[in-house]
Amino acid sequence: MNNVIQILPDHIANQIAAGEVIQRPASVIKELVENSLDAQSDSVEVYIKDSGKTLIQISDNGIGMSEIDARMSFERHATSKIKNADDLFRLYTKGFRGEALASIAAIAHVELKTRMEEDELGTLIHIEGSQININESCTCKKGTIISIKNLFYNVPARRNFLKSDSVEFKHIEEEFIRVALAHPNVKFSLSHNDQLCYLLEKGNLRKRISDIFGKAYDNRIIPINVQMDLITLSGFVSKPEFSKKTRGEQYFFVNNRFFKDSFFHHAVQKSYEGLISPGTFPSYFIFFEIDPSKIDVNVHPTKTEIKFEYDKEIYKILKTTVKEGLGKFHSMPSLDFEQETSFNLPWEFTKKTPVEPHIKVDPNYNPFQNNSAKTKEAYSHAILNSGFEKTTKNENNWMEFYQVVTPNEKQETIIEEISLDVQQFMFFNPYLILLIEKELFILHVRRAKERIIYNEMMQSFIIHPIYSQQMLFPLSIPFSLSSCDLWNENKKLLNQLGFEFEIENNQIVFSGVPVQIDEVSVEECIKDINDKLMEKEIDKGELAHEFISTIAHKASIVKEQWNIEKCRFFFNQWKNCTENTFTPKGKKIHKRLYINDINQIFEHVSLF
Repeated sequence: MNNVIQILPDHIANQIAAGEVIQRPASVIKELVENSLDAQSDSVEVYIKDSGKTLIQISDNGIGMSEIDARMSFERHATSKIKNADDLFRLYTKGFRGEALASIAAIAHVELKTRMEEDELGTLIHIEGSQININESCTCKKGTIISIKNLFYNVPARRNFLKSDSVEFKHIEEEFIRVALAHPNVKFSLSHNDQLCYLLEKGNLRKRISDIFGKAYDNRIIPINVQMDLITLSGFVSKPEFSKKTRGEQYFFVNNRFFKDSFFHHAVQKSYEGLISPGTFPSYFIFFEIDPSKIDVNVHPTKTEIKFEYDKEIYKILKTTVKEGLGKFHSMPSLDFEQETSFNLPWEFTKKTPVEPHIKVDPNYNPFQNNSAKTKEAYSHAILNSGFEKTTKNENNWMEFYQVVTPNEKQETIIEEISLDVQQFMFFNPYLILLIEKELFILHVRRAKERIIYNEMMQSFIIHPIYSQQMLFPLSIPFSLSSCDLWNENKKLLNQLGFEFEIENNQIVFSGVPVQIDEVSVEECIKDINDKLMEKEIDKGELAHEFISTIAHKASIVKEQWNIEKCRFFFNQWKNCTENTFTPKGKKIHKRLYINDINQIFEHVSLF
């Protein structure tokens, strides 16, 4: 029998390793920038073309490499970080496995220029498909400049799986932000197609967060800090009122290395329990400092998953630290038993203008006169009409809905009055209640309005663009660079939906919005649409549906009081809608209760 096992050639082995380490252009940038940081650089410049598909260039001012080290760095498993197996558990550097440069050189055209400070000349190396074409001396500045051209040129299947330029740039931006946050003491820049996207000067962590995510974040984040024998935690978390509806801006770092951990994420979420609404997520930038021997970073090819020896203990410390930080800055509800509360205004009156009280005196009041019958009648009237606007039938407003029932009256009398041919309505925001014979019909007004607006907008959108209302004062909202790119990429569709805007210096200036949106809800609606654009898994073919659904939801707020004509009109408008049982987001709109259903509610309830 012939032997079938053989040793793979180095160039094939490198391509297999590249499949694990280099998934897309963002992976190349991560590996090369980390190498620059390990080389003690305090200034790193990243330049890319076509989202890294054509060119990736990293320049740093680090210690550089000698001619022999420059050549050896492209060999597989060549590293300066590890001498023996024990060194794997004493790692403070980024790269350590020696696969990055060898993997990149196997699937791209690579040019390396490097010089150490004490050398007069540097080294130039040019590699294509793991084969060295040029290895010679050159003049260059101190540090290293490495250029990656035509990524995946010899692996066309991998290149075909790359996404659009905007998606690939979004991944690059995320990797860049992760490294920049971990090293606020290093100057970073990112340029794309000759356009400067980020220029981050040296500073502290708070400044770095504000430089990346906007100056508004300086007032949105709260510092946390705790030092213990097991671990040191530091960083910032967002105030509860600035939580978002989508995941993002959530960063964990251990020994300045970014990692993901759902277990620790749960600890942060639990810290905000009761402070944020369900389905929203706080932002956080939390740094762990721990003995490297207590963690294992070599459990995932991209090193974004890390094992902790004392994860349960760290979970408790993290949860307590975040809670303490929120409490110190008055984000947690608290009770102060020594505070004088007699002069405290209720929250709902804090923004109202004080009005001088008017004292009314009844000159005919006699404290010795028995007014119990009149008092009881007034009390019953107040109880039965609480929460409802009550008028007589002749005023063509709300129809008489309730009446006081004495023990001598029969229940059938009420049912007969309610079951008139004329439909009777009661509006109690957000519900519209309709009585027909022995049926109680409950309509969720906001959800019904959402369905009506959605149907109208979809029908209009199919025929012609949705009408836009011009804003008296243009609204300027700061967004990240990737968000601006996504708005620009989908500008034609957004214009058809009624949004008129221009992009200026990482800000989107809106001059028109759809006519359906209330002025109060404009900014929130825009941010919700931005969250939809940022979702990686969203289907481009479903964008119009998602946007219109978001606009309809924001435009469905019910504020005004309704009379009976408006109730009838709204009910018939909803009734004529197609698919009127559920909202576009799948929430139930109405509920029918029959007399048997009501009987079952009280069947097992003791009244005495």
